Amino acid sequence: MKNKKNKFKENILKKEKQIGIWSCLTNNTVAEIISVTGFDWSVIDMEHSPNDIQEVLTQLQVMEGYNTEPVVRVPWNEPVTVKRILDMGAQTILYPFVQNKDEAKAAVEATRYPPKGVRGVMSAARMNRYGHVENYYTVAEQEICVLIQCETKEAIKNIPDIAKVEGIDGIFIGPSDLSSSIGKIGQFEDKEVQDLIYEGLELCKKSGKPAGILTGKKDYAKKYIKDGYTFVAVNSDTNLFARGAENLLKEFK
Repeated sequence: MKNKKNKFKENILKKEKQIGIWSCLTNNTVAEIISVTGFDWSVIDMEHSPNDIQEVLTQLQVMEGYNTEPVVRVPWNEPVTVKRILDMGAQTILYPFVQNKDEAKAAVEATRYPPKGVRGVMSAARMNRYGHVENYYTVAEQEICVLIQCETKEAIKNIPDIAKVEGIDGIFIGPSDLSSSIGKIGQFEDKEVQDLIYEGLELCKKSGKPAGILTGKKDYAKKYIKDGYTFVAVNSDTNLFARGAENLLKEFK
């Protein structure tokens, strides 16, 4: 049996537009609906949602038969959780709050077997189809996609150095924490925040790395795609449900 191809990684490296969604509702049915709908990718969020290891596993299993790439955002840049997530079969990892090249290097090393990294070796698990994938340990990294989030002004400035780290496949600009880092928390449309978002995009372009971003505003999402962001999450399941329910109720009260 051959290792599973990571079409999302293949597509972003070719700078092909990938439309995604953020999933925080910790629910298998939601994961299935997202996949059936046909999003290119969906973040299973462990940083700002109650997803635990078992819940991530079942969402990965639900999404298996579809073309939507599950992107697992781990809670922090540390190897223990990453090791478990990879062994469960995830191929794309999103690391929050990466500030510099050393932290980016650590993120990559957590996904690589020695001598390239520190990933522990499990003989038979979901990642190698319980021992059926040929030469898994030598081919695994070809399909593993490492994405890092730049979420502060400092991190944005460090993109050229971060991008030089071998194994970094894409750079995600985090608008919420970015606004917070400059004392403008929640002021997403503020000019200084938007300038940093576009500075990050331009630095990614110059470095040859695909750039990603999340926004719940359709006009901004379309503009980001037009201006060169490669992988864009255009909303979250939580926001879709909350605002959808709110707007529906307004029609009747």
